Amino acid sequence: MLTKQDIDKIVEAEKNVFPTKEDFDSFKNEIKGDFSNLVTSVDKYATKSDAYFQEMLMLSHKLDKHEQWIHQIAKKLGIELEY
Repeated sequence: MLTKQDIDKIVEAEKNVFPTKEDFDSFKNEIKGDFSNLVTSVDKYATKSDAYFQEMLMLSHKLDKHEQWIHQIAKKLGIELEY
């Protein structure tokens, strides 16, 4: 038969092995904070990536226009350009 001391030992051992509601709530709050930080980081990265993509697109259009002008100048001067 189990004595009160044996039951107290089992209850104490269970507290160390199984999380309590307070442990779970603190873990849940920690995960929420980590997830919030992750979302913020991804959002900042997406914003920077979008700005970089737009800049590269503008530079590409600018380069295409310059290349077109160079071909027009070469054609007027009678120079054949090779790629």
